[in-house]
Amino acid sequence: MTAVLTALGTMAAVVALGWALGRWHVLGERAAPVLARVVFAVATPALLLSTVAHADLHLLVSRTAAATWASTALVAATAALVLRVVWRRPAADVTVGTLASSYVNAGNIGLPLAVYLLDDPVAVVPTLLFQLLVLAPVAFTVLDAHAARERAGQDDAARDGAVDAPDRGTTGTGAVPADPVPARLRAAAVARRTLTNPIILATLAGLALAALPWSAPETLYEPFRLVGAAAAPLALVTFGLSLAAPRGTGGRAPRRDLALAVALRAAVHPLVAWGVGTALGLPAPALLAVVAMAALPTAQNVLVYAMRYRHGEALARDAGLVSTVLCVPVLLVVAATLG
Repeated sequence: MTAVLTALGTMAAVVALGWALGRWHVLGERAAPVLARVVFAVATPALLLSTVAHADLHLLVSRTAAATWASTALVAATAALVLRVVWRRPAADVTVGTLASSYVNAGNIGLPLAVYLLDDPVAVVPTLLFQLLVLAPVAFTVLDAHAARERAGQDDAARDGAVDAPDRGTTGTGAVPADPVPARLRAAAVARRTLTNPIILATLAGLALAALPWSAPETLYEPFRLVGAAAAPLALVTFGLSLAAPRGTGGRAPRRDLALAVALRAAVHPLVAWGVGTALGLPAPALLAVVAMAALPTAQNVLVYAMRYRHGEALARDAGLVSTVLCVPVLLVVAATLG
């Protein structure tokens, strides 16, 4: 327990440093987004490449990965079913609510947690891969399709205002015209966005190096190790900077949606991960890693996606804030129980 408190205390101290730097504008107004880009595009890929290249390739087909993917999929499916089937939310709001419930902050919090608490940066890889290769592409597909339908509806409404009713279209039904962006092009855009992600590229490169029948010279990895060593502390500083940033007004999140997202994020997901991991017979260290990753708060990326598509912004913002506050006691319980 002392080691757990030390790890969490270290992380809290670095986050507090980032908050102080942001509160007194020591690094300037643009520090948070700039550091976030450095962490995302440079430091984290370097760390993952150098660590995954030395990892066991069974990672992708291990019980640990299966427990992570299965528990995350169950939580995402639960959120989607409740929001869509029970509460009849629009598709875009369902997508953002599902992400708020299942897409965790694996970068700013998960990576440092894997480094300082679990002593294994590779522990975050199954979570990152599932989010970047499954959750994000599915979400982009739904949101892009919804945005295309909205644009088509707006264009149709504009035409209706400019012409008489008998001249609407060729069918005379007034139906919304075909989607102006073919599904093939949307799928290609999603695939391109996913496969050009620096974290995905670095992980795939690391896996390719690990699969080589011979070992690459260690000097090849030293620059990546040096740069990658900055990933965890910079991620924590960036997180602290984001906490110091003023909160936008943006309205209030629907209470039921927020309660669902926070409950799934802070309580249900860790419990489901523990149940799946136990059923799969994971050893204690692996079970701790799976449950700790499941206990992470909602990722800030969800708010970025919501702002990009202009749906569910208040829910993404409030879910991130509340789940971040709750993650510390939840992680303490997880560590005390399984550590």
